[in-house]
Amino acid sequence: MIGLINYGMGNLHSVAKALEKNGASVELVTDAEALKNYDRIVLPGVGAFRDCVAALQENGMDEALRESVSSGTPFLGICLGMQVLMDVSHEFGRYPGLGLIPGAVKHFPEDHPQRGFKIPHMGWNDVVLSSQKEMHPVLAPLAGSQVYYVHSYCCMPEDPEHLLAACSYGDYPFAAAIGRDNIVAVQFHPEKSQRAGLALMEAFQQWNP
Repeated sequence: MIGLINYGMGNLHSVAKALEKNGASVELVTDAEALKNYDRIVLPGVGAFRDCVAALQENGMDEALRESVSSGTPFLGICLGMQVLMDVSHEFGRYPGLGLIPGAVKHFPEDHPQRGFKIPHMGWNDVVLSSQKEMHPVLAPLAGSQVYYVHSYCCMPEDPEHLLAACSYGDYPFAAAIGRDNIVAVQFHPEKSQRAGLALMEAFQQWNP
């Protein structure tokens, strides 16, 4: 059973449908206490970092999420659900995140539009899997595929070991996927990435970290 965290900002319907296509049983979770009852957890997200963290804190979902991750429950973060794992975001100010993976969320370079790269970064682009370590089992199905991105900010993990895959927008590299232990998170939208995205969802459902 997969718990899909509902804090009022995620693209829940599309994510749930993508998971269900691979045979998963999915429930929307609004009660922090209930989060410990699920075999796997997915945190989707669209919108502003500050609002997302505030919504998670409002009913204690932030602490419940930390506890579930600490207990070893496999976790998938999507887009904003990846960014809130960081220590801090510089989106419209400076705001603390969940601190599950050390690092910061930063904007694309301010001169990107002047150099021909519109912000947000939107559309199909690559996932370059790390060649420095064993390919992550959740990301392995993406080898050679492109995925769909929509974002203006990106994650900068402090520890290179936490960088699982990269992408470049123009000449600016950013984290396409991060993770450690039982956490994996992606900047792109698997639910919008057609066959590649469904393959990632299926791999997450089968992953035993």
